[in-house]
Amino acid sequence: MKDKTIDYVLRATWQAVAKMYNEEAAKEESTMAIGFTLLSIDPESGSSSTTLGPKMGMEGTSLSRILKSMEEKGLIVRKPNPNDGRGVLICLTDFGKQKRDYSKEVVFKFNDAVRAHVSPEDLKGFYKVTSIINELVTEKKIYSN
Repeated sequence: MKDKTIDYVLRATWQAVAKMYNEEAAKEESTMAIGFTLLSIDPESGSSSTTLGPKMGMEGTSLSRILKSMEEKGLIVRKPNPNDGRGVLICLTDFGKQKRDYSKEVVFKFNDAVRAHVSPEDLKGFYKVTSIINELVTEKKIYSN
């Protein structure tokens, strides 16, 4: 596009970041989605399966697929929720905690690299703009019925 739109820049940038994360995750026979899920699960007490999806901004069916794959790889176990007999807690195994630590390192390395090349003022502006975009979208201030 000759004149790049805001959504084009957001999408293209996120696709590049996602590709980078997936390439890095592939080195550990994983995916970015699994890494993100590992980072979203409370490493000490586990996370309720019903709160995990909304926390990650993910639909239930997509999350179910990822959790099934993670269970098959030995990254998580499902345990009854002691506070809700109907619920399930998703808990990290020791192997899952190791992979979580690796995912954390990958994210920190990315953040450190960006911070090394972007001034604090520019980064503050980036966060401000993305916050405004999120607010406009979540509060449906762009397209109203």
